Amino acid sequence: MNQANPLHARKSGILLHPTSLPSEVGFGDLGPRAFEFVDLLASSGQSWWQMLPVCPTDETGSPYVSSSTFAGNPLLISLDRLAEDGLLSARDMEGRSPDEGDIEPARALESHESLLAEAFEAFSNEGGSNDAAFTAFCEAQGGWLADYARFCAFKRAFGGSAWWEWPDDARHKDPDGPEFEKNIRYTQFEQFVFDRQWRALKNYAAGNGVGLIGDVPIYVAHDSADVWARTHLFELDGSRRPSTYAGAPPDYFNEEGQHWGNPLYDWAAHLDENFAWWKMRLAVNVTRFDALRLDHFIGFARFWAIPAGAESPKDGAWREGPGEAFFSALEEELGYLPLIAEDLGSVGDDVHALRDRFGLPSMRVLQFAFDGSPDNPHLPHNIPENAVVYTGTHDNDTALGWFHGADPILRNETPAGFAISRATALRTFGGEPEDIHWSMIRAAMKSQAALAIIPAQDVLGLGNEGRMNRPGVPEGNWVWKMQEGAWNGEIQGRLLNMTQRSGRATE
Repeated sequence: MNQANPLHARKSGILLHPTSLPSEVGFGDLGPRAFEFVDLLASSGQSWWQMLPVCPTDETGSPYVSSSTFAGNPLLISLDRLAEDGLLSARDMEGRSPDEGDIEPARALESHESLLAEAFEAFSNEGGSNDAAFTAFCEAQGGWLADYARFCAFKRAFGGSAWWEWPDDARHKDPDGPEFEKNIRYTQFEQFVFDRQWRALKNYAAGNGVGLIGDVPIYVAHDSADVWARTHLFELDGSRRPSTYAGAPPDYFNEEGQHWGNPLYDWAAHLDENFAWWKMRLAVNVTRFDALRLDHFIGFARFWAIPAGAESPKDGAWREGPGEAFFSALEEELGYLPLIAEDLGSVGDDVHALRDRFGLPSMRVLQFAFDGSPDNPHLPHNIPENAVVYTGTHDNDTALGWFHGADPILRNETPAGFAISRATALRTFGGEPEDIHWSMIRAAMKSQAALAIIPAQDVLGLGNEGRMNRPGVPEGNWVWKMQEGAWNGEIQGRLLNMTQRSGRATE
């Protein structure tokens, strides 16, 4: 199948996770505010809405630690839409607590799922389990949904314990009784409703000239349906725990390296199956999104393997990744690869060669441009056309927080180095210190990069109170929400003007 890659057109977009949409209760979802945000994007000349992974999160709300890389996050299901569908009553909806600011993800999900359970009862009582659309969905997604639904049912049956603590025969023998089957149908219902609401949003966005960009983390959580259902595809020991872990070697920021806790893939086993699991994973995601950010691209060329008994991540070693065979297999399946290669950091020529062999755009981040080298690839004048330029990412501070913050600007740890970097940044981007975020947005828009993506917090001019994630900090992440009316007419007009003047506006 020959198809033009949409990432090669000169466009721009906004990075905002749906949970950050304004909401009277809990986190943002796929309800009316998501459709209103599409309208804001279109009226501001934007062609893309980029998100973080939309899979279920862990108890901290991290979308990068999930029980499934295929499933949609139940927290994103709009209860308002379920009420419109007649699956929740006005009395049910009265049980929601008013939003008093940031809500703990675990508490938000608990409250949310109590109402989803009410909707499921209504769906079941109306004969929904025999509904043709529901049946067709379960059959079409059976390659992953059947395992995920059973995994969730076992989780409930065994009190939420990790799957490797379950009885040895749990994978092959379901507990007796109707409750287990009901739990399976409940999970299928959640995913059916998520899919229906998601398709409505995607179709609306497409009708307004807005494409959706998703995010595919390279590794999966050990305590996930993905590993439980296909243990042979991962490096596990006899006790079903990882024999080697994913991570990163020591670098400027981490003298000991990084230990991520994810099991490594058994790439030989994946190759034996012609990467069938990855093909299914990407097929689900390219149906859900128009393009995808492929996290930790370096890991497909080479990856850092840490033995289970290692005292430190620095005791790991590099291993060769699946490389060209992996992407060739995906290309055969998908026809073309609408992928953004997250190639940040010191990646080396082997990573660049693999990226360029398949024509994947790289990532460039303006906050990373000031290490003092004129060859820094993140400097605006060094950014090529086949790239996606960002002012910052979800792991960075906001542009204003970065420029004015107490922490030194990247790799310049002394007060003098901080002052030099800030002066260099201001000289590079122009403008005034209090307006540096708009200067950086303008630089991104004017660059040669085919695609420019701006975090919503930078468009809104927020400081570090708008930061989404602080890597290495276990609590307080993923909870930022955009305030009602923050994206006002002045911001809309200014962004539209920049987009038009840089030749990126939607016709």
